[in-house]
Formats: sequence, structure tokens, C-alpha cells
Amino acid sequence: MARKKSTSAGGDGPLDSTPAAEQKAPGAPYVVLARKYRPQSFEDLIGQEAMVRTLRNAFETGRIAQAYMLTGVRGVGKTTTARILARALNYSVPGGLDRPTIALATIGQHCQAIIESRHPDVIEMDAASNTGIDNVREIIESVRYHPTSARTKVFIIDEVHMLSKGAFNALLKTLEEPPPHVKFIFATTEIRKVPVTVLSRCQRFDLRRVDASVLAAHFERIAGKEGIAIEAEALQTIARVAEGSVRDGLSILDQAFATSEGKVNARSVRAMLGLADRGRVLDLLEAVLRGDGKATLDQFASLYKDGADPIELLGDLAEAVHGVTRAKIAEAPGDLLSQEERKRCIALAARLNVGLLSRAWQMLLKGIEEAGRAPDAATAAEMVLVRLAYVAMLPSPDEVVRRINARGSVAGPVPPRRAPAAADSYPEPDDESPPEDRDVAPDPALRAPATPAAPQFSSFEDLVAYVGRRREVLLMTELEERVSLVRFEPPQVELHLLAGAAPGLANDLKQKLDQWTGKRWGVSLSREPGARPLGAVRREGKAAEIEAVRQLPAVKAVLQHFPGATVTDIRPIEDAGNEDDEGSALG
Repeated sequence: MARKKSTSAGGDGPLDSTPAAEQKAPGAPYVVLARKYRPQSFEDLIGQEAMVRTLRNAFETGRIAQAYMLTGVRGVGKTTTARILARALNYSVPGGLDRPTIALATIGQHCQAIIESRHPDVIEMDAASNTGIDNVREIIESVRYHPTSARTKVFIIDEVHMLSKGAFNALLKTLEEPPPHVKFIFATTEIRKVPVTVLSRCQRFDLRRVDASVLAAHFERIAGKEGIAIEAEALQTIARVAEGSVRDGLSILDQAFATSEGKVNARSVRAMLGLADRGRVLDLLEAVLRGDGKATLDQFASLYKDGADPIELLGDLAEAVHGVTRAKIAEAPGDLLSQEERKRCIALAARLNVGLLSRAWQMLLKGIEEAGRAPDAATAAEMVLVRLAYVAMLPSPDEVVRRINARGSVAGPVPPRRAPAAADSYPEPDDESPPEDRDVAPDPALRAPATPAAPQFSSFEDLVAYVGRRREVLLMTELEERVSLVRFEPPQVELHLLAGAAPGLANDLKQKLDQWTGKRWGVSLSREPGARPLGAVRREGKAAEIEAVRQLPAVKAVLQHFPGATVTDIRPIEDAGNEDDEGSALG
């Protein structure tokens, strides 16, 4: 989602070098990181390998285009790349290399002036403030004259989409047949607003958003050069919030350096940006998806009190849903998650289905929009979370249909109505007539339901299965994965909590059992471990079954004929045709 960022003055892209003119000297004014580490050569650019490779081949073979169109989001390096390209076109070393090249190993005769935007033959124009036809006529007039000192006269027009229609039309002829000593380089963030007639005359390069992992490594190098320690989690947070823009990320990093006292930690970065701790965001997501409205509001209030922005918090929840969905589909929650966060996403993905996650994603996106328009964003965010917690516990439409079908099959067909006598002149009562006016047997499905019997558990496995049937997804996950059974003698249960188990698990389980069974249960904790977790035992059993099937002669023959095939699951024959239950909350 879009995030609020501060931006710095200066260049427009990836940075990795420090110009000599901008090195900090005693008493000199401070230079922001976005200018201090602006790239000077193609080797300094990060995240744009495809463009650099294409330009290298073009320069080596002499196929240099007459005009270039650089497009991409803010801060990915459009203006910076244009200046480097102008330097490559005019590269000349006295007594050495004197031809266009992208191998800019040393500072050439014109390089420093081009880097500092003061070379007379490299003309930069901001189309946002020079939109009219008169400005373009000045360019057309100057195209006729040869460069004063450089090899090529280069015109760099930034935000070219801001030119008027008349200005574009005036530029077309010159752009199609420019003199050999002239090159045009355009940059824009709105490529769709540039006329097709102009695009067709340019060689286009789409500068990509820089991957968050690449940004984090780049920011770490800059922090090392600045002599400031910074936590890895803080770097990941800044890279994630930058959304692929190097300049935005460096502006945030600059702000983080200013607010730190020798070391930048993740807590201070999150407080500066109004973000919530991702571990607490996952806690909030778990409370929402288990339908616990009170816990949801309590956790939201705690995060809001600690400085989390409500809209940003909804965005963080959406990112968490995305991570769980990736874990469900691709078994890869995300590159910038910690090991513990990845484990939690994978555990949630094992118990939640894609249908529920998709509904949560859609509701959060809609909620972010609503909260942005609401007079009080915090109140709107609370209502979004309450709505999501309520919907999380509702059955999906296909589950409702299955339940209705199952109910109808148990009740059986309604007996036929008695045919009226020939002398009867009254119509047969319709379906809305009271039961005493109808000579039919009552529908068993309409009778008052009997009070369900209290559940009986013959084993701990039965208890955990019942917890799942009651749609207590997170509690069931805890009992399967993070609990070791020591003793099970209903109504007494003794458990040993494993690493990562919720501290209040025993109390939560006791309250649920008391409510479901109508008895008083005792759930105690032991310091000594007992049996292995049910989830681990089940997975090992499944693996053993799959291995046994692999050894069957028929299966071996199939695997030999299809080398890429493998056995991934085993199901009973009667269940082979059933589809997965994508409608329920349990996977």
C-alpha cells in the first residue's frame, strides 16, 4: 500500500558513489544522502541490470539511438541515468580513450561538469515549469548549432509528459531527424501521457523498482560508510516502506540517522514512521481471524496508544494476509520476514484456506479506503476490524449449501398431501397455511432441535479434533504443534508447553472445555515433557505412508515411466473425488 514518505532535494535515483565536490569538509553544509551517494557511472546503479546490459551492447556495436525515453516511478534513477548517459556520450580522456563508452572508469574531460549539471553542451530542462511551445522552439533553434566543447549536444527533458500538445507537435520533426551531433534523453513518471508519435521515435527503457532485499543491502553499505550502526530489522523496515524507490529510502535513512544516538534500531524507525511491530501485527491478525472481537479491539487500542497510525496498521494487516497467502500457495511468506515471523505465517497458512484469506484481503483494502475518508481514522479502523472478525466466523456460501443439503437428506421427503374429494370446492391450503389446516405429516426438519449431548473424549486426539470442529483454529494449532501431552484423564489434562506456545493456553483450554461439556475441567502444566506433539506425529506417519506407497511395484513402475512425478499425498478411495473445503476456516 502507499505510505507517507519524506523526500529530499536532488537527484532521482539509485546512488552508490560520493562525488568529490560533495564530500563533507569541516564547516561545510550538510549534504543529504540522496545527493551525497548519487551514482556517477553505470556500475554504481543498482537494480537496473537489464538496462545497463542493453546500453553496453549498443555502445560496443555503435548502435546508439538518437533519443531515449526513461520511465519509472519516482526515485528509481531516471534523471541520474540521463546524466550518466550524457557523460557516456561525451566521454573523453586527454591522451587516452576518446569515444562513446559506458566504461567510465575515470573522470573524463567533461564528466565533472556534466555530473554537476553545468556543462554548456548538456542542456537540462524541467518540462513541469517549461511546458509551452516557446520553450521547445528554443531547443529547436539551438539544435542547429554544434556543441562548443563536447562531442555531442545532449538535451535532457525531465517530466516530459508535462509538455503541451503544441510543444510535442513542434518537437516531432526535429526528434525524427536530429543532426548527428544531437541526442535527446527524456524522463517521465507518466509514460501513458506521452504521445505515441513521440514514443515511436525513442528507444524506451523502463527502470524497475529496486527489490527490497537489494535496497536493504545498499542502505547497509551507506550506513557503514557513514559510521552509523543500524539493526538489520531497521534496514528491512526502511527498504519495505521505500517501495522500490532508492531516493525515498535514503530520505528515510537520513531521518533515521538524525533521530538516532549512535545506533539505529527497529523500534525507533517504526516509531518515526508510525508503524506497528510486525509481531504484534500478527497477534492482531490471529485475534481477528479467530473472531475474538474483544481481543481485537484491545490489541488495536494498545498499538494505537503506542503510536501506530490506524491506516498504516490496516496496511500492515493486509501485508500480513499477503504473507500468509504466499505461505499457503507458494510456501514462501516473504524475503524480509524474520525467521519467527515466517514460522508464524506458515503455521497460520496450514489452518486457513485461500477463500478466507481472499475475503480478508478484499475487506482490508476496502477498509483502508474507508478509513482514509473517515473523519476519525481510528474509529473507522476499529469498525473494519470488528467487521472482519465477524465475517471470519461466518460460513461461506458453499458451506451453507452443503449444510442445507445434508439437513434435507436427514429429514427425508415430505409426505404427499391428501388429494381433495370431488365435492370439495375449496382450494388446497398453500404452504403458508397453519399446520392444523393441512392434512400432511409435519416435516421432521422443522421440529424443535434436541439439546445436543455433551461431548465425550476418549483420547487427547478426540479433544483436539473437537476443538477444530468448534472452529477454534488457533487453539487447535497450539494443541497440535506447541503442546506435549503428559496426562489425559478426563476431566483432568496435564500438558507441557513447548517453545512458542501462548502463555494463557491452559486457561483458555479450560474455559472452553467447561463451556462445551458443562463440567469443571482441570488443565495443569508440567515442567517435564510428555508425548510428542500431535502435528509432528501425524506428519511422520504421513511421510511413512507415502514412502510405503512409493515402494509398491505399481507405483515404482509409474515413477520410472514419468521421471518428474512424485507422490505428495494419500487419500482413501471414497474421498478421492471430493474437493477441498475452500469455504471453511480450516484447511
